[in-house]
Amino acid sequence: MEKKITDIQGTWELSNGVKMPYVGLGVWQSDQGEEVMNAVKWALKAGYRHIDTAAAYKNEEGVGKAIKESGVNREDIFVTSKLWNDDQGYEETLKAFETTMEKLQLDVLDLYLIHWPVEGKYKDTWRAMEKLYNDGRIRAIGVSNFLKPQLEDLLKDAKVKPMVNQLEFHPWLVQQELQDFCEKNNIQYEGWSPLMQGKLFSEDIVNDIAEKYDKSPAQIVLRWDLQHGVITIPKSVNEKHIKSNIEIFDFELSDEDMKTIDALDKSERLGPDPANFDF
Repeated sequence: MEKKITDIQGTWELSNGVKMPYVGLGVWQSDQGEEVMNAVKWALKAGYRHIDTAAAYKNEEGVGKAIKESGVNREDIFVTSKLWNDDQGYEETLKAFETTMEKLQLDVLDLYLIHWPVEGKYKDTWRAMEKLYNDGRIRAIGVSNFLKPQLEDLLKDAKVKPMVNQLEFHPWLVQQELQDFCEKNNIQYEGWSPLMQGKLFSEDIVNDIAEKYDKSPAQIVLRWDLQHGVITIPKSVNEKHIKSNIEIFDFELSDEDMKTIDALDKSERLGPDPANFDF
């Protein structure tokens, strides 16, 4: 099914019918207090309707407070959080989820992800996620940083398929085979660190394409994400950047320019390798 790109509040449908906005605000490394609250409020004011946080970011309270104070209806905001590695396991997950919900001051979470595939634990964790999903506490469940072998392993016993897989994704790390696997299994691909913390802005090719479309390098890369059918969650605590990151709906990259950016792929990671991490 073709994924239509319309405007900042556009959504794509997950495998269970839940509509997920394809652009969101990431809040990693945003301080708990005023910094994250301002970022969330600015984003919602600018038209964002998707906020992505995690227990590990230690700012769920700020996110929850900002959502409450924003004046935007809770039903109109898609909120994602993630379960941290230390809290994996069946009972531990159920307990950690309650803590997350208290901090966010929410009754229902839109999307809950297993943050990293902790070996020997993620299957028990997933059973707890399935319970929370079946109990109506979460509208959609998924994983983050799962590569193909870990996904295949999880799918062997899963009663509910993950609806989302959130991974590091940018022109230097495309992982096309993994994207294809997720698409085949109806798992929505979502990218974290789409701008590679600004490192991509030194790419001549990205700058040349930006000049051609009269856009910023960030806007080119974020549009490239969407045209790949990948949900994108750029992180910023700067009001100007938060606004400019969504000025990507008045142009379309040509197939040729898409391929040119694809060719920058060099399997280079900014974050840890999900096949080999120790935290």
